[in-house]
Amino acid sequence: MSDFTYEPSKYVPYRNKEVIERVRKIKREDIENHPNPDYKIRVVPDADLSIITLFDAFHRIKTAADNNEPIVMIMPNPWPQFMMLAYMLNKFQVDCSKLHTFNMDEYADQDGNIAPESWEYGFGHAFKKYFYYNLDEKLRPPEEQIHTFTNENLKDYGQMISDLGEAEIVYSGPGWTGHLAFIEPDAPEFKAESMEEWMEMGPRVVTLSPFTLAQNSLHGSFGMSGDLAMVPPKAVTIGPAQVVRAKNRIQSFGIGVHGTTTSWQRLIARLVMHGEATPLVPESVHQLLRTDAYVTETIAMNIKVDWEKGY
Repeated sequence: MSDFTYEPSKYVPYRNKEVIERVRKIKREDIENHPNPDYKIRVVPDADLSIITLFDAFHRIKTAADNNEPIVMIMPNPWPQFMMLAYMLNKFQVDCSKLHTFNMDEYADQDGNIAPESWEYGFGHAFKKYFYYNLDEKLRPPEEQIHTFTNENLKDYGQMISDLGEAEIVYSGPGWTGHLAFIEPDAPEFKAESMEEWMEMGPRVVTLSPFTLAQNSLHGSFGMSGDLAMVPPKAVTIGPAQVVRAKNRIQSFGIGVHGTTTSWQRLIARLVMHGEATPLVPESVHQLLRTDAYVTETIAMNIKVDWEKGY
């Protein structure tokens, strides 16, 4: 036993050593066990994770269309696989005229000005590029039903979702800090006196954590080179209230480093699923809700030292 002990850095948002040490020891075979029967954790093959989300989205949109009903969806950060969702909807000629989507977040500058859809690195731009414009024109919803954050609609964004009867589904997954969308644990804009107060908070502009800047500097859109200055300093995001009020939730854990087993998400996934439900780990709110959580085999791997890999 080492006689060298230390506290987590003051920059780490969640610093309860006892809880961190407990979740760090959770084995692959135990990760699906949770005391809340409504919080359903499943370990799936790595290749299946994006398919699960795509098929869920397709099923919900098609079911709503078959029933001639509107559907409201809070969508995660867009990625090129959304082209496959558009492809499936086109293949089966699904009428999307009653589909309403809301992007869960977007970048903002140092003054809180939200990135416009014309900015090629933004989520609004990507969602239109990869999903909306790939839908057959005759199947598309009116473009005003594809909601992205703007400076003009920020103050009404949460109410817009409520006015449509709340979201049928919200998709999310934790960042390195455990953030949900861009709800950062250390953002002063989301400071609350209690979990209950925090769960009622709606959309707002937030200051991004330095850990999020580091994480996102590894994204393909920012060159995958650790270019911290390339990532905007602020963002706009839905609040916990939009997640809590949604009728269904799917949570995904599957981010690695370009196909390797190296992943910053392995510990935060355990903290999200099996630690405290706390604003200091925003995605942990799902533990209190009815949520389907999907974890890849890579993220579920036991956490252990690998001296052969070193740095």
